[in-house]
Amino acid sequence: MALKLAFSPCPNDTFVFHALVHGLVPTAPPVTVTYADVDVTNTAAQRGEYDLVKVSYAALPWLLDSYHLLPCGGALGRGCGPLLLAKDGDARRDLTGATVAVPGERTTAYLLFRLWSAGRPPARIEVVPFHEIMPGVAAGRYDAGLVIHEARFTYPRYGLTELVDLGAWWETDTGLPIPLGAVLARRGVVDPTEAAGWIRESVRRAWADPAGSRDYVLRHAQEMEPDVVDRHIGLYVNEFTADLGPDGFAAVRALLDRAAAQGLTPAPPYPVGVD
Repeated sequence: MALKLAFSPCPNDTFVFHALVHGLVPTAPPVTVTYADVDVTNTAAQRGEYDLVKVSYAALPWLLDSYHLLPCGGALGRGCGPLLLAKDGDARRDLTGATVAVPGERTTAYLLFRLWSAGRPPARIEVVPFHEIMPGVAAGRYDAGLVIHEARFTYPRYGLTELVDLGAWWETDTGLPIPLGAVLARRGVVDPTEAAGWIRESVRRAWADPAGSRDYVLRHAQEMEPDVVDRHIGLYVNEFTADLGPDGFAAVRALLDRAAAQGLTPAPPYPVGVD
């Protein structure tokens, strides 16, 4: 029986999962794929809709009772964090009374924003589909917008300026890499050790033959230019994609421990990295 797999159409995900999706991992079962924004997978996973799923690390407190965290396949690194943007000349750096567009309530981007903004004057928050955030800020519908992924490379086209690099803030404050997206395997359905093996092999094949996944990646890249696609993959698919390792797990624990200590999320039902 095919496993239900869900991840975003972003280049880093399609690059990572290309071999698994196309039956190129000999030990893996067939999969049926759902392509969805991470804000969708965060909530759909809580309903148990997928067997393997890419979600935000910030959503783990609601998911680890039903899913194993896999040590590979996700998005975690340095210099790749969310940006808080505003229109040139309109930046309200203290955000007093500002309306801030965010890509989802359980996204890591929004959790990092909440950790960073603790003690600052509150802003009005609106959840907005990711692709609408930069045009909305540029048009004046929002005073600021929280963006991720390829927006790091494209926001100047919208006449926007960076207020805060939340990834740089996190790295300076903790010394740890930035945990963004995690891959989970459903408890009682997917063996996590086997699943980690499938995904590592899919990553290995992607790195060994980048051209093999090129058409697939570009087809799902939402009109992204090839140069931006390449930069996107180069930034978000890195050594932590192959294995979180001690620094990766420490970063995830730090994020969730801080969030729980400040009452922003529940404590995870299992210690991260220990099932």
